[in-house]
Amino acid sequence: MRARYMCVPKHVWAVYTRRMLWVKAFHIVFVVSWFAGLFYLPRIFVNLAMVAPGSTAERERLLLMARKLLRFSTLLAVPALGLGLWLWLGYGIGRGPGNGWLHAKLLVVLLTLGYHHVCARLLKQLAQGPSRHSHVWFRWFNELPVLLLLVAVLLVVLKPF
Repeated sequence: MRARYMCVPKHVWAVYTRRMLWVKAFHIVFVVSWFAGLFYLPRIFVNLAMVAPGSTAERERLLLMARKLLRFSTLLAVPALGLGLWLWLGYGIGRGPGNGWLHAKLLVVLLTLGYHHVCARLLKQLAQGPSRHSHVWFRWFNELPVLLLLVAVLLVVLKPF
C-alpha cells in the first residue's frame, strides 16, 4: 500500500499510519471485550438450565445478570464493528488482490453477529420459562465463540489467501 503513496511526504505518512494504528488498537480492545461477553453469557445459560424448580430468586438473579451482560456486550459490539469498518473502508485494509482473508473474516464477523442474535433469542426464551435445552447443550453452544475467535485471529495474522 505504501507504494501508492510514494509522493506523500514521510511526516504525513507517519501521521496517517499512527492514526490507523490507534484505530486498530481500539478495534482489537472492543472485539476482545465483545467476545468476553459472548464467552460468559452462555455460561449463565448453563446455570439457568441447572436451576432447581421453585428456586425463583436464583433464577431471577441469573436472568438479570444475563440481560445486563447481553446489553453491555451489544454496546461493545457496535464500536468493534464500526472501527473494523473504518479500517476496511477508511484505511483500505484488506483491499486489493491477495486479500481473500478479509472476505473470510467478514464471514466470521457475520457468523459472530448471528451467534450474538441467537444468544439474545435464547435469553428471551429462558425468561419465559424453563429451558428447552439441557445444561450440556449450552456447554457445547458456549464453545462456538471460541472457534469463531480462533478462525478470525488466524485469518488476520496468517492472511492465508
